[in-house]
Amino acid sequence: MLRYLYGDELASHPRLAHSMFRDRAEQFKMRLNWDVTVDANGFERDAYDDLNPLYVIWERPDGTHGGSMRFLPTTGRVMVNEHFADLLTGPIKSPLIWECTRFCLAKGAPAHVAAALMLGGGEIMQGFGVSHFAGVFDARMVRIYRMTGSSPEILGSSGEGAAKISVGLWEFDEAAQQQVARRAGVSLVQSRYWFEQRFGAERSLDVAICG
Repeated sequence: MLRYLYGDELASHPRLAHSMFRDRAEQFKMRLNWDVTVDANGFERDAYDDLNPLYVIWERPDGTHGGSMRFLPTTGRVMVNEHFADLLTGPIKSPLIWECTRFCLAKGAPAHVAAALMLGGGEIMQGFGVSHFAGVFDARMVRIYRMTGSSPEILGSSGEGAAKISVGLWEFDEAAQQQVARRAGVSLVQSRYWFEQRFGAERSLDVAICG
């Protein structure tokens, strides 16, 4: 199932949170050899995890992490502006654009998990009044985005081949939502239920953005 948790809520879900940060270490440090920090607990965390982001997490039946993404409004500190400004013509700052980072899949996660996470991203767009997501991605993600039917508009890139890094901007229209839902094997009714279970059918944008 999909869970929507702010950073300050993770302590109430220790099994889920700990396995998420360990899976991030496994993916980003061990498999991809990114220049990230892993602490004594085996967790991969960075400064943006301290800003109370919103996480979308695929929770396995045993309560552990299957995959996740992290979201922050671009009106505050975000990675694309602070670390990848050279790929942009100017900073991305808008209440209608949120940054999506740390797209992580647990080792051995089935293909539908990636699509389910993107479906959760679509729910955030609709429920929070967001028009676009901004994010940084590497070459390996291009195939995953294409398979799930959620490919970005590329704003800028550097590097070549497997080392290519890009900043992209995502929309999520009704056609894309239906395609991603089919890929995820999750009905739109079920997807909306998980979102409303967390935030309610009626919600305030101010509350959502502030967390």
